[in-house]
Amino acid sequence: MRTFADAFLHWYESLRFPEPVPEGIEVLDPRGDERVRRAVRAFARRYYGDRNPRIGVFGINPGRFGAGVTGIIFTDPVALRHECGIPNDLGERRELSGTFVYRTIAAFGGPEAFYARFYLSALSPLGFVRNGKNLNFYDDSALEAAAREFIVESLRAQKAFPLRREVAIILGSGKLRTIAEQLNALHRFFDRLLFLEHPRYVAQYRRREMDHYVERYVRTYHEALTICGMQ
Repeated sequence: MRTFADAFLHWYESLRFPEPVPEGIEVLDPRGDERVRRAVRAFARRYYGDRNPRIGVFGINPGRFGAGVTGIIFTDPVALRHECGIPNDLGERRELSGTFVYRTIAAFGGPEAFYARFYLSALSPLGFVRNGKNLNFYDDSALEAAAREFIVESLRAQKAFPLRREVAIILGSGKLRTIAEQLNALHRFFDRLLFLEHPRYVAQYRRREMDHYVERYVRTYHEALTICGMQ
């Protein structure tokens, strides 16, 4: 019987964004680098190497300094090395949103405790850049139209890892919340969605309230565990 890691790696290594990509936009995909493939495999086998279902936690899409470098959502090379214990030579650049996420993971009990119960991903598991800058999939109407079916297919595949059906956590409000609610109402991926402010918003605009948001994240993690009877 395959492990959660086996299912994740099979899916991740076969990801393809539908062609054509809208003009001027590039898909952010680091998987052509063997160092990234090794890091993702090492991470998956360390943290997902069992058959237990997990609760899905979904951001928007990967960024240039986190998963766009390491292949692992909200995990820059420094976090991958020092927080997750996965050696790599992928650089020293930090991702602002990822740094906040790992503060919440530390407050929860650390990566071992967190990843044993939760699975970090993004509604669009591949990211995008335009003019050298991060682009959210919903910030361009043509890209959003192309991304929606990709997101649906990706969620269907990830549910089978398996993910818990009772609840998922969405890291974003505003337009991301609207899209997540629309897709979930149409396809019934999860019985319930919990929403948190996006890590980038917190780290960039709410730094003075950082401890409050860390506590809010941790409370929501525990709320999701309670909903699933996993406390």
